[in-house]
Amino acid sequence: MARIGLLTGGGDCPGLNAVIRAAVRRGLSAETHSFVGFRNGWAGLLQDEASELTLQSTVGILPRGGTILGTSRTNPFAGGNDGLDRIRRTLSAHGVDALIPIGGEDTLGVALRLHREGIPVVGVPKTIDNDLGGTDVTFGFQTAVQIVTDAIDRLHTTAESHHRVMVVEVMGRHAGWIATHAGIAGGADAILVPERPFDIEEVCAHLRRRHERGRTFSIVVVAEGAVPLQGTLQTVAGTATDAFGHRRLGGIGVTLEQEIEARTGYESRVTILGHVQRGGTPVAFDRVLATRFGVAAVEAVIGGRFGTMVALRATEIVEVDLEQALRSPKLLDPTLYQTAELFFG
Repeated sequence: MARIGLLTGGGDCPGLNAVIRAAVRRGLSAETHSFVGFRNGWAGLLQDEASELTLQSTVGILPRGGTILGTSRTNPFAGGNDGLDRIRRTLSAHGVDALIPIGGEDTLGVALRLHREGIPVVGVPKTIDNDLGGTDVTFGFQTAVQIVTDAIDRLHTTAESHHRVMVVEVMGRHAGWIATHAGIAGGADAILVPERPFDIEEVCAHLRRRHERGRTFSIVVVAEGAVPLQGTLQTVAGTATDAFGHRRLGGIGVTLEQEIEARTGYESRVTILGHVQRGGTPVAFDRVLATRFGVAAVEAVIGGRFGTMVALRATEIVEVDLEQALRSPKLLDPTLYQTAELFFG
């Protein structure tokens, strides 16, 4: 019998509740394991905020977005602090034998540090950006892509009616997976991603060619982390950072709206989708993947395979070394972007 702790950290994501439900269901189905959920990510361990997770408390949460445990971007080691002793005390107070953190690069980075300190950990990868190494896909990504695609579809009709250039800013700090997948699916006329610094004049040339061929509107999709080629466009960098040192992004869409209109004369508008991409019910793919991850994480705990992360490889759920999975981010596939470029301008 094992006492297993669960927490969700970082940005909320469609599918988190499906992981929690699946883990509890697997642990209680034929075994006598028990579960405790720590609230608001690592903050719950630092502040000893916990609640029992049972079959009853996880009923009906499969289709719900967000997370019943709450989340935060708390870093137990931020500012030179060392939250290790507080985490150990909380785990001991609740009799926790192993911990399953569900999160992205930052949350799992803390998990790796705890593993090195001897705390039994099995990670579950989560990010709508799909930029975590070690897994082919993260849950939440497909939902975000569908939300953005639906928005692009709707913007097509208003762009065409008003003969405008519509700039759609989407999430993607380091990687342009959402922008590229949704841009292709939504028929975008230009897609700008962090991996490929853009030339604003080249973007405008794409749009001018469309107008020369009789098209009176255009859709430009840009990831929030996209940057111009050095010396080609002045942008304003944000100064606020989170507990993990990440600069708050957003605003590239506004810059593009202004520059495109000034350089081409085409009326332009920006839509910043922001946190709507994280919200709402997960699509079927993410529900299934999150469920498989939750089951696999508990099975790894039962098997004593700690310091690992469950992952999707092709169609199989596997366990990968947590340190290896976090070694480098998974950036956009260049061949996918080349496919998208065929439809620019």
